[in-house]
Amino acid sequence: MNVAIHRPPVMSFASDNIAGASPEVVQALMKHINGQASAYGSDPLSQQVKRKLSEIFEREVEVFLVTSGTAANSLCLSSMTPPWGNIYCHPTSHINNDECGAPAFFSDGAKLLTIDGPSAKLDVERLRARICEKLGDVHTTQPACVSITQATEVGSLYTLDEISTIGEVCKTNGLGFHMDGSRFANALVALDCTPAQMTWKAGVDALSFGATKNGALAAEAIVLFNPALVTEMNYRRKRSGHLLSKMRFLSAQIDAYLTDDLWLRNARQANAAAQRLARGLVGLRGVKVPDGTEANILFCKLDPAIIDALLKAGFGFYHDRWGPNVVRFVTSFATTAVDVDYLLGEIRGAVDRLPG
Repeated sequence: MNVAIHRPPVMSFASDNIAGASPEVVQALMKHINGQASAYGSDPLSQQVKRKLSEIFEREVEVFLVTSGTAANSLCLSSMTPPWGNIYCHPTSHINNDECGAPAFFSDGAKLLTIDGPSAKLDVERLRARICEKLGDVHTTQPACVSITQATEVGSLYTLDEISTIGEVCKTNGLGFHMDGSRFANALVALDCTPAQMTWKAGVDALSFGATKNGALAAEAIVLFNPALVTEMNYRRKRSGHLLSKMRFLSAQIDAYLTDDLWLRNARQANAAAQRLARGLVGLRGVKVPDGTEANILFCKLDPAIIDALLKAGFGFYHDRWGPNVVRFVTSFATTAVDVDYLLGEIRGAVDRLPG
């Protein structure tokens, strides 16, 4: 007689992009599928989102909703950068590696200049030096803005002091300051600070406020702290095709995301899952876990046999992109303790099968 063996579903830790959506977000969309509402963001729900974000950031802000992080980043940068401008960013940044030249496209040719630094954070002293290079030389693109990612692409965090220092450099040199916050909530709960402290109080002019990775279906918010950017952003969003007629369906997602601190609860869940995974990996043979898992991204080095075993078991994750046998695991708002323990169990099984 054949006996059915229960196996957990195939699971991926490749990215938080692969997770579904929070039930609250889906329910909010369903609530608004019937009836009519004013178009292009003039509906009451869109105005409510602006009020909520103004409360969260402790000041009046302007909000522009879009459907992707690439659009949010590129529109923010283009609003601060002329075609002959320089955008300073870290080499590993999403705008430099993963947006197919969109920042340059949206800004009609602005140049990305990379500033390296440890832990995927740009070095402020190198930034100061680069800003001064060929300043005022008509033959060379000129300083325009700085973009940082919080949390970074490797899961590290800029401290409040580091953000403020970069903000002061921008202010002194008349540069715009953009924050790519695709994982803004994860960084915020990890630092245990206020949204205001991590943004405009540190000098940030424009924020890409991420939601898709943390429970929304397809919604991101551009939050402007610098009112001088508002008029241009209005036209740039429309011209780029990101002013949706039925904007209430983006607003419904962001409204639900912000209600009852869903965005913070989701981020805490994702971060806690990464911490649980990090603790479970410590001390295992064939596994090296660097110190400092700060948000919901964990890097480790695994014996090749462990990597092979996980792949054969059906797990999804990135490996060898950052070096031989280096693995990246990303947890999400939907990652449970059971999910993490299942992965750890498979890793421990692979460790037990290692020779020697």
